[in-house]
Amino acid sequence: IVGICDVSQSRRALRRNYPILAHFRFFFETIRPEIRQYFLEDDTEARPFSRNQRSLVYQRAKEETDTRPFGTQMDVYENGYEWINHSIAPSNPPSHDFRIEIGNHPDCRRAQPYSASVFNISAMSFGALSSHAIMALNGGAKRGGFMHDTGEGSISSYHRVHGGDLVWEIGSGYFGCRNSDGTFSEQKFVENATASQVKMIEIKLSQGAKPGHGGVLPSAKVSREIALARGVEMGQDCVSPASHSAFHTPLGLLEFLDKLRTLSGGKPTGFKLSIGHPWEFFGIVKAMLASGITPDFIVVDGGEGGTGAAPVEFTDHVGTPLQEALLLVHNSLVATNLRSRIKIGASGKVISAFDIARNLALGADWCNSARGFMFALGCIQSQSCHTDRCP
Repeated sequence: IVGICDVSQSRRALRRNYPILAHFRFFFETIRPEIRQYFLEDDTEARPFSRNQRSLVYQRAKEETDTRPFGTQMDVYENGYEWINHSIAPSNPPSHDFRIEIGNHPDCRRAQPYSASVFNISAMSFGALSSHAIMALNGGAKRGGFMHDTGEGSISSYHRVHGGDLVWEIGSGYFGCRNSDGTFSEQKFVENATASQVKMIEIKLSQGAKPGHGGVLPSAKVSREIALARGVEMGQDCVSPASHSAFHTPLGLLEFLDKLRTLSGGKPTGFKLSIGHPWEFFGIVKAMLASGITPDFIVVDGGEGGTGAAPVEFTDHVGTPLQEALLLVHNSLVATNLRSRIKIGASGKVISAFDIARNLALGADWCNSARGFMFALGCIQSQSCHTDRCP
């Protein structure tokens, strides 16, 4: 029966030319990723994250031994090898709770400045993650004393369960602060932004994994809870346009940012972007100098950042990698004497303390991690996020 079906169908040439046998090819293609991950791949070679990187997070999340015996497994003479120059007289830090003050510069002190950890949860929306994942992440933020970026999917009831510090990310869809036509709503913004749990406001211009692309949450995934959190209709496609409707120029961005800061009651307000054309960021810096309006922070999202689903061309070839982007942003602000007023966050494949140290050395004040915290939740890097069958 299988052979007859194979010969009579016209969808797949292999099944028609090699009835029955062709199914073995499809079977081995299906299990190839698992065979490679569990039996063939080297501990340091896999992408996006190697087995060593994943294991480090698993061990620390479970509070198991994370030390390594016998020496490094890395080739220290390989091109691209990185290391830290240590001091022969190291000092003992008074505290291991390293923090950075945001919105507390003497020349532009905000009404509600925030003391942030140097390592925090990066933007992941409710809808992309389940309710249990959101609650676990926010509970961890509460216990660990670090901040939890909501992602552009707004603030759900699950973000509020444990009371961990939130950074409310506002994307081009204005979820949680939108009118019925998708434009920005001041009234709805104030309702969420003035909550004591919300510590900072972040305008999302673009993200490293798919800058300039926008996004769509299919209607089948827009449940009642997601629709309520985002302020959209249940069972309809939830669209994030590629660009904002509330502003169209660098000066417009800064004026919108300043309005959000005022409406929130003086909470630190900034923006997140993946660097594309350098002159576009230079234009934003020039607008800061001309207007006197500065963000309290800028989050630089590297082109190596992750997402649930994106076209391969965007994931692999659009957006500046984090190290180059950080240098551009930091040096631009230093050159214009704005660096002391604006803090810089960095996100993009941050897993270990070495990743944090590297980014701080390149100009960042703090780091955010998304996939690292997903590993802590139990993610096994099956790379099936887009299939709705994540294990």
